[in-house]
Amino acid sequence: MAYERPKNPDEVLKLIKDTGAEVVDLRFCDMPGTWQHFTLPLTEVDEKLFTEGSGFDGSSVRGFQAIDESDMLFVADATTAFLDPFYQVPTISILADVVDPMTSQTYSRDPRNIAKKAEAILGALGIGDTSFWGPEPEFFIFDSIRMDQNAYSGYYFIDSDEGAWNSGAEFSVDGDRNLGYRVRHKEGYAPVPPNDSLQDIRTEMMLHIERAGIRVEKHHHEVATAGQGEISMRFDTLVRMADNVMVYKYMVKNTARQHGKIATFMPKPLFGDNGTGMHVHQSVWKDGVNLFYGDTGYANLSPTGLHYIGGLLKHAPALLAFCAPTTNSYRRLVPGFEAPVNLALSMRNRSASARIPAYFPHPAAKRVEFRCPDPSANPYLAFAAMLMAGIDGIINETDPGEPLDTNIYELTPEQAAKVPQVPGSLEESLKALEEDHEFLLRGDVFTPDVISTWLDYKKERELDPMRLRPHPYEYYMYVDV
Repeated sequence: MAYERPKNPDEVLKLIKDTGAEVVDLRFCDMPGTWQHFTLPLTEVDEKLFTEGSGFDGSSVRGFQAIDESDMLFVADATTAFLDPFYQVPTISILADVVDPMTSQTYSRDPRNIAKKAEAILGALGIGDTSFWGPEPEFFIFDSIRMDQNAYSGYYFIDSDEGAWNSGAEFSVDGDRNLGYRVRHKEGYAPVPPNDSLQDIRTEMMLHIERAGIRVEKHHHEVATAGQGEISMRFDTLVRMADNVMVYKYMVKNTARQHGKIATFMPKPLFGDNGTGMHVHQSVWKDGVNLFYGDTGYANLSPTGLHYIGGLLKHAPALLAFCAPTTNSYRRLVPGFEAPVNLALSMRNRSASARIPAYFPHPAAKRVEFRCPDPSANPYLAFAAMLMAGIDGIINETDPGEPLDTNIYELTPEQAAKVPQVPGSLEESLKALEEDHEFLLRGDVFTPDVISTWLDYKKERELDPMRLRPHPYEYYMYVDV
């Protein structure tokens, strides 16, 4: 049974006492999507931590302040506290919101604040009062990774005892005799042990996630060789689910580390096998009623549901700047590996980017699964952006186009040419965001400084460094020109 998180500061203080915690870890998210933390002794933990907060240097955080305006505050959110399972000293970890001390207002570039504003505007516009989110972050568990890039060499080496390439090794990665049972490329979906060698580690990850207050539905091996897996969380509201994704990634990475392995959420770490996605199930509700359900529409979708999907598909190129936000994301978004590159609506069809699941017929289960995102995304920004696109679709009654109930990968070239596809690179997605972001600015959910900061960061820190460096495969193709 999942642990119930505190509801207020008094319950946090009681939790500290009941668990014998000696310190509190405060965490907030930078713009790219990585947790930052500060650890406080109990002498600094009182009601003020949840109202006034504690100070930090905002100029040292990616995507935050300039050095001449660096003073910022993080304010603890009592409803996010949980006992951290990885520290030697008993520690309560708490998520925090970032506040500008000059205005006492939440910070425009705090991803969690952006997600809160997206959640609030849904009600303010009278469209609905709740949105539910069910992301499916996948990951790989490797035994080792080595990489380097410098003036005279560039390489990476991955190893996994479960990897198909170790079938012919005399010994396992751990030095024991090779006992076979490797997962073949693209044949890893849900086998039992001994092929699935990581069952116990994933179970341990799952239990850590549940003990942090997150409800889990199941875990299993995923399609790729070399330890690809997934732990499915039960849906929740937008901000809460973005929090859950951050906790999920933390638990997965640190459990793997305890076992001497590395877990990565990199979208495409292996050539020639499936990449790692984060399909995102989403729906909008009002007064306890699922607004996506309709008795007579396609796949029992209401006009509201269809228009929401229309917004997702219309703005998908710009959305991917947040939902598939790395250069590596576009190594995954290519045809042939179950990647959702086709911007189309379909029921049950995993070759479409907007899939309507058909597991259960009842109205509460009606939702859209947007399959383009991957877990390199900052969940606060990605979920907020998708909701804003859906809201824009509802307001403008955007038509999602005719459903494609066929394997889109098997269309003739002439047929396929009529189906829009996702951008082919991060550069294309960023250009799309430059040209199409007004829908994100509605109600100041995203502000112009967020858009410009994101674009500048991605161009200067990711696109330009990739342009400047020769790729190892270029030597294979061109060294003899």
